Amino acid sequence: MIDVLNKIKDVHAKGCVTLILNTHRTSPDNNQDPITLKNLLKEAEDGLLKEFDKRQAGRIFDNLNEAAGQVDHAHNMESLLVFANENVKDFVRLPIEVENRVIIDDNFATRDIIRALHEQKNYYALVISRKNARLIEAFNDKLVREFKNDEFPYENEVHYSTDKHQLSTNKGTDNQYEEFFNRVDKEFQKTIGDRRLPVVVVTEERNFHHYKKVCDNPEQIAGHVNMNRDDEKAEDIVRAAWKVAEEVVEEKNNKRVNELKEAVNSGNFLSDFNDIWKAVNEGRGETLFVQKGLFQPAKITSNGIELSDDASKRDENVVDDIVDEMIERNIAKGGDTVFVNGDDLSTFNGLALKTRY
Repeated sequence: MIDVLNKIKDVHAKGCVTLILNTHRTSPDNNQDPITLKNLLKEAEDGLLKEFDKRQAGRIFDNLNEAAGQVDHAHNMESLLVFANENVKDFVRLPIEVENRVIIDDNFATRDIIRALHEQKNYYALVISRKNARLIEAFNDKLVREFKNDEFPYENEVHYSTDKHQLSTNKGTDNQYEEFFNRVDKEFQKTIGDRRLPVVVVTEERNFHHYKKVCDNPEQIAGHVNMNRDDEKAEDIVRAAWKVAEEVVEEKNNKRVNELKEAVNSGNFLSDFNDIWKAVNEGRGETLFVQKGLFQPAKITSNGIELSDDASKRDENVVDDIVDEMIERNIAKGGDTVFVNGDDLSTFNGLALKTRY
């Protein structure tokens, strides 16, 4: 996802086509995905022929068709984005729902990739019992993978005692299991390397406290699922772990919205589209707050922007979504974006900018 974003985010050229569509992970629902994609391809072809001469439109569409042809719909997620111009052809799958649409512009539409990166949450589920340990990576409530390597699953083959006297004391038993949990943590840190995502520990309460006591990075722990999940399917474990991780995401988002409220109180905020457009281009934007689902066509002029009701009635200065342009330019200037649920942005018409000064 990040690799594709880095590849396309700075591309500026005539005839950048982005196809955006919802897809399905499983059969038979994903049987309809090729049909949806085919319909969007036809819409894109018609749009290209209206805006460009037949030869240039053909070159762009050939790349678009080739990129779409590389998609294996058996591996679809919640959505699919296909990108093409005369020099680029690529696609990316996203684990979020989108609004089906075709965008033909001077750059590629990246807001859904950015939204996926900011809204959603990658994390680990470390499943521990006193017999073994499993490591799972998840994205929201979806399984990414269960690690099957030299480290995991990790069996407790040596960290237990057969000494009757030692086993007769709680302290002796605890020491044995803590030694095992410490080894699990060492293998966990070795496996993840520098990719230090939050971890939800899935284990019984007594084990959780022992693990937290001996692990190297207790601050990495995002939460705890109190249950023995030794033999459960990875997908079921992820569903339980996401209920815990989701609370962390929600808390983080609430803190970000509070930043906007503080900016309003201090006067370091803008809510007019033209004022925001000017500020992000000048590099004065710190955080852009965007209502989920907000799209706004607009014409870019020398004096600012003119909002439009319909991007299809366009000249060369009309962009399909000025919000996407704002997001990209603000990020290019060192700012970030927060996508907001609910009605926190209702008084700002869905868009607000916290400024640096």
